Amino acid sequence: MPSVGIIGAGLIGRSWVMVFARAGWKVALTDTSAKALAAAPGLIKTALADQKRHDLVRDAKAALRRIRVVPSLEAAVSGADFVQECGPETLAAKRRLFRAIDRAAPAKTIVASSSSAIVASRYTKELAGRARCLVAHPVNPPHLVPVVELCGAPWTAAATIARARAIYEAIGQVPITVCREVEGFILNRLQGALLAEAFRLVGQGYVSAQDLDKTIKDGLGLRWSFMGPFETIELNAPGGIPDYCARYTGFYKRLARKPPKPAVYGRSNAARILKSWNAVPPGRHGAKSRWRDERLAALRAHKRAQTAFKD
Repeated sequence: MPSVGIIGAGLIGRSWVMVFARAGWKVALTDTSAKALAAAPGLIKTALADQKRHDLVRDAKAALRRIRVVPSLEAAVSGADFVQECGPETLAAKRRLFRAIDRAAPAKTIVASSSSAIVASRYTKELAGRARCLVAHPVNPPHLVPVVELCGAPWTAAATIARARAIYEAIGQVPITVCREVEGFILNRLQGALLAEAFRLVGQGYVSAQDLDKTIKDGLGLRWSFMGPFETIELNAPGGIPDYCARYTGFYKRLARKPPKPAVYGRSNAARILKSWNAVPPGRHGAKSRWRDERLAALRAHKRAQTAFKD
C-alpha cells in the first residue's frame, strides 16, 4: 500500500488527506499547530461521511483507518512514497518546509507543493533533491474539485512530472501539465482575468454584485461545468474556432487594449462592490462552506455518471 505525507492540517491539507485515503493510500498528517492537528480527524470524518452520501468514497471507515496524525514533519515524510506540502502561501514558509522535507524524505519520494501562485524555482533551487520537486496546485476543495496543476521548475525531472501525473490520475484527480513556470499557473490566471473584469463592472456601476454572480452561476458557469472555453466557442460559430475568431473577436480585441487596472482591487472599489453584496453574516462562513461542499459533491457525482462526447 503506497503512503503519503501531508504537511499542513488546514483546509487544503485535510482535503488532500481524504483524496489519498479514499484511493487506498496510507496517510500521515502533521502540522505545527497542535490545535489544527487535534481538530483534523473529526473534520475529516464528517467530510468523508458527506462524500459517502454521494458515493464519492466507497468505505469511509476504511479510509479513516488509513489516516494517522503524527507529531512532526520528519515522522510524516519518513518512508513516504509521496509528499504533499500544504503550508502557508509565503516564500519563506515554502523554503523552510522544502529544506526540511528534502532532508527527511527518501531520495525516491516526489515532493509536491500545493502553492497557489509561487513557482517551485523560487524555493527548490538549492536543494539536493530539487529534481524530484514540483508544484501540484489544487482547487479548493481538492476532494471535490479534481483538477490539479502540475508545474515543475527548470530542473524538475521529466520523470517526476510523469510519475506525479500518473499518481494523481490513479487517485481520481484530473492533472494538467503547465509546460513552463508562470506565476499563478493556469487556473488562477484565468480566474484573475475574470475577477478583474467583474470588479471593474460592478465598481463602475454597470451591474450589481449579486447580478454579476448570477451571470456566471446561471450563465457561463453552466456551460463551463462540462466544457472549457475553447470547446465552448467551437460550438458558438458554424465553422468552429476559426469562424468564431473571424466573426466575434472585434469586441474582445478592443477589450484587451484597455484591461482593468490594479486599482479595481483597492479599498474604494471594494467598498462600492460590498454595497450591493449580501455578505455572509459573521460566524456563518462555516455553514456556507458546508453548503458549498454539499453542492460540489452532488455536481461531481453527476459529472462522474455522465459520458464524455466522443469524436
